[in-house]
Amino acid sequence: MNHILKRAEKYTIPSEKLQKLKDVIVEQSVKLVQKEASKYSQVTGIEIVGSYAKGTWLPKRADIDIFVKFHSDTSEKEFIEIGKKIGFTALKQFKPYVRYAEHPFVEAQIRDTKVNVVPCYDVEKGAWKSSADRSPFHTKFMIKSLTDTMKNEVRLLKSFLKANDIYGAEIAKQGFSGYVAEVLVLNFGSLENVLKEISRLKAGQVIGKTTKRFDTKIVIIDPIDENRNLGAAISNENIGRFVLAARSFLRKPALSFFTIKRKSAKMDTKNVLVLSFRYKPRSPDIIWGQIKRAATSLATQMNQAGFSVLKRSATISENNIASLLFLLQSKKLDNLKTRLGPEFFVSEHVEKFIAANKKKSLAMWINDDGQVCSLQKRQNTDAQKFLKLLIQYNIEKSGVPAGLKSEIKKFKIITASAAKGKSIKEAARELVSTDETIFSNK
Repeated sequence: MNHILKRAEKYTIPSEKLQKLKDVIVEQSVKLVQKEASKYSQVTGIEIVGSYAKGTWLPKRADIDIFVKFHSDTSEKEFIEIGKKIGFTALKQFKPYVRYAEHPFVEAQIRDTKVNVVPCYDVEKGAWKSSADRSPFHTKFMIKSLTDTMKNEVRLLKSFLKANDIYGAEIAKQGFSGYVAEVLVLNFGSLENVLKEISRLKAGQVIGKTTKRFDTKIVIIDPIDENRNLGAAISNENIGRFVLAARSFLRKPALSFFTIKRKSAKMDTKNVLVLSFRYKPRSPDIIWGQIKRAATSLATQMNQAGFSVLKRSATISENNIASLLFLLQSKKLDNLKTRLGPEFFVSEHVEKFIAANKKKSLAMWINDDGQVCSLQKRQNTDAQKFLKLLIQYNIEKSGVPAGLKSEIKKFKIITASAAKGKSIKEAARELVSTDETIFSNK
């Protein structure tokens, strides 16, 4: 294992040359932001936060996060407007643009590095006014707590998570954030220890100290806020993938766990339905949250109608096109279905079942388990037609978020095998693929 980790360090630890180049970009951008920020009385100062400041950044993934700190009594309107003005003016020569988290922030690219100018409130620990307010505290804590050796272990862990496609806290990914990687290494000391602990993870296991109870598959306590569970933002699928990847690596260490994903597809995408529609531009977190909820709700409706949705996903293409994807066991069903009722012993329930199903029944009988059964014609046999009718005529009961209802009505449904867009093809292939790195018994 040590041999593999030493080789992996070449991909994860920046060279001295790269460090110097990054330092130049940081110095340049900090001067520009400081110059503009000093013009506003509402601003108390600026601070570099994130992986660069903590020394845990990866060579190919190193955004520079410059936080502009505002007096806590600054109005939200001024907070947003002044924050954007400072970012746009400071980085004007680099074609800045707005991105969104809880509040909008400004981003620009200087050479190969993204520079983010993010507003936050200058508050006491625990008196958070925005989600960004914790970041300066996170940075100070990790600078103080992580040794140089541990910082490189964090880099290895980040690379491991990234290569296994479970890195990133954004709603689109719902994976492990860079800060979570730092917290895990801080708790367990090294990448190897983290993987050993994760490989034997128990449901609801708590990592860190807290007196509060949380109901998630994994509980990771924020060291600066014992009431905050960092694990709440991570999907169960990604937790599971981490557990299996850790077990697989410990069983047979390989460099591929830090570099590439080995995926194989033994089935085509003909059973993947794709529902696409155009949406109005908005915060990535908002649109991703909406389309993921829509995919979940529509999958529930299809399952209730008898169509077995094995997996679902969502993706966003260029030109603000959102697509919901559903892998079905079958796109078409037999025109007959059997409804299972109560056992004949339970008189009251049997009478209700017979009354509710008698007229719709082609036949009724008692099966070998003593249950009253009803054979009926299936109302919907084609999944594509069912989904189309649901959105066209029953959108209010579909479970689609209110913010999407008007946009999703202008939709098209195709099978993934007929799709042309790159992002849709990739998302569909992901649904039918097996990750050979983690689902390996070798």
